[in-house]
Amino acid sequence: MGSLEEFLDRPSCRVYIGTSGWDYEDWVGPFYDSDKGMFSYYVKLFNTVEVNSTFYALLNERFFEGLARSAPPNFLFSVKMYKGITHKKLLNPKHAEAEMEAYFKSIQPLARHGKLGAVLVQMPPRARSEIPWFRDFLDALPKGFRYAVEFRDPSWLSEESFGELRDRGIAYVIVDEPLLPPIVEVTSDFAYVRWHGRGERPWYYYHYSLEELREWAERLKRVMGEVRLLLGYFNNHFRGFAPHNALQMLVLLGLASAKHREALARIEARLSSAPKVGESALKLLSEGEVGEALKVLAGEKRFQRALEISDAEVSYQVSERGVSARVKAYKVEIDKAERRVFHDCEDWKKLAESKRFCKHLVKLFLLLPRETAVSILTDIVSNLEEWSFES
Repeated sequence: MGSLEEFLDRPSCRVYIGTSGWDYEDWVGPFYDSDKGMFSYYVKLFNTVEVNSTFYALLNERFFEGLARSAPPNFLFSVKMYKGITHKKLLNPKHAEAEMEAYFKSIQPLARHGKLGAVLVQMPPRARSEIPWFRDFLDALPKGFRYAVEFRDPSWLSEESFGELRDRGIAYVIVDEPLLPPIVEVTSDFAYVRWHGRGERPWYYYHYSLEELREWAERLKRVMGEVRLLLGYFNNHFRGFAPHNALQMLVLLGLASAKHREALARIEARLSSAPKVGESALKLLSEGEVGEALKVLAGEKRFQRALEISDAEVSYQVSERGVSARVKAYKVEIDKAERRVFHDCEDWKKLAESKRFCKHLVKLFLLLPRETAVSILTDIVSNLEEWSFES
C-alpha cells in the first residue's frame, strides 16, 4: 500500500472531515467567540457537516436552499434520514411512501447545488430479523444519491448485510462507539465514518485522546486507498470536543492548513483553561446557587427561555421517591431511586441522549424547594452516567 501523500495526489481521493451539527451553545467559548455567525465561522475551517435536524422533522426546501447558498463552493452537507421513515415506519417502503417522498423533495436543493454529501440512514436499534423488508427498502431508495447505512444492533454485522450494501453501492457506516466494534468495511466507492465517543451514558460525552485519533488516522489512510470520497464526522459534541478532535484529525492526516493549526491552538488553550462543566456545576450547587448551576447545565439561552415561563404554568409534587410535575402541557417525572428523568417536550427528545436540560426542566428546578433541587441536581451531576434521560 502507498503512502498517504500518494493517496492525496490521486484526483479521485477527496477527504471531508467535520462534525455532526455546528449550532451548539456549549461550543461558545471553546470553539466560537459568540453565538452569532456560528456557521460562517464553521465553514472557514471545515469542508463538510452532518445535519441531524433532518432526523427529528421534515424540513422544507427553503431551509436547504438557504444552507446551500450560505456555504462556500465544494462544501458538502450530509443529511440524516427522517426518523418517521427509519424508526416509526421501520424502513418499510410500503408504509413510508409519503414520508420518503416528502423527505427527498426537501433535500433536492442540496443536490441541485452539488452540495449533498450523503444521506445517512441510521437504523433503529432492532435486530435484523425484525426488519425482513430491508432489501426492499434499499431498492426503493431514489437513484442519484449517495447512501450510508448505520447499524444499531450487532445482528446486522454479517457478510449478508455487507453484501446487500455492496451490491447496491451503499456505504456501511464505520463507527467508533461502545455498542458496535470499529469494523472497517468498505462497501461503496465512498466511505462514511462517525465518531460517537466511548462514554457509557451518553456516548457523546467523550473527548478522544491523540493516541486514539492516531489509531483512527491509520485506519483512514487504508480506507483512502479504496475509495474516491471519505466523509468523516465527529459526533462527540459536548463542550466543543467534536471540533477539537476534528481539527486534530486534519493535522494527523496531513490536511491541516495554517488556519487549522491556529484554530487548534486556540481551542486547546481554551479547553485547558476552562473549568470542567461538572466541577463548575457542583461548586455552584455546594454554594446553593441553583440558578447559576442550571445556566451551566442548560446554557444561557435555555435558561433565559425558562424565565419566560410563568410560575402559574408549573405544578409539582415532591415525594420520598422523587418529583412528579407538569410544566405547561408537559409531564416531568424524576425518580431518584431509579435515577431516571422522564419528560415529553420536543426539545427534550433532542437533548436527552446528550443529557442536556431543556427550559421546562430548568423552570421546574428553579421552583422546587432549594434543598430538593440541590440534592437532585447534585446527584445527577455527580452520577451522570447512571442517570437515564427518557422521553
